[in-house]
Amino acid sequence: MKSEDAPATEVPTAAERNFASKSVPRHLARGVIGFGLIIGSIALVPIAGPAILLVAPLGLIAFRGCPTCWMVGLAQTVSRGRLERKCAAGVCTLAKAEGRGRADSRHHR
Repeated sequence: MKSEDAPATEVPTAAERNFASKSVPRHLARGVIGFGLIIGSIALVPIAGPAILLVAPLGLIAFRGCPTCWMVGLAQTVSRGRLERKCAAGVCTLAKAEGRGRADSRHHR
């Protein structure tokens, strides 16, 4: 057996569920596109017929899943560099990042 094997009790890292974007404006743009496609496809059914509902799944692609995934990604994007997840003994907490990340570099220009 390799010594690199992870123990069975290891807690998954936050990176496994990352829905964040590279920037808040980019993430908001994805939200506008996603909500626009879903709302637009439903609103246009009386005009264009039920076939327009085929556009709605494209909104889910813009969300990278569902609207809840987009909301989680927004929180991750906003908090990136400001908060970090720390797990010990099976208990995970959020704490302020210790002097690293983009949030600190913006204040020292």
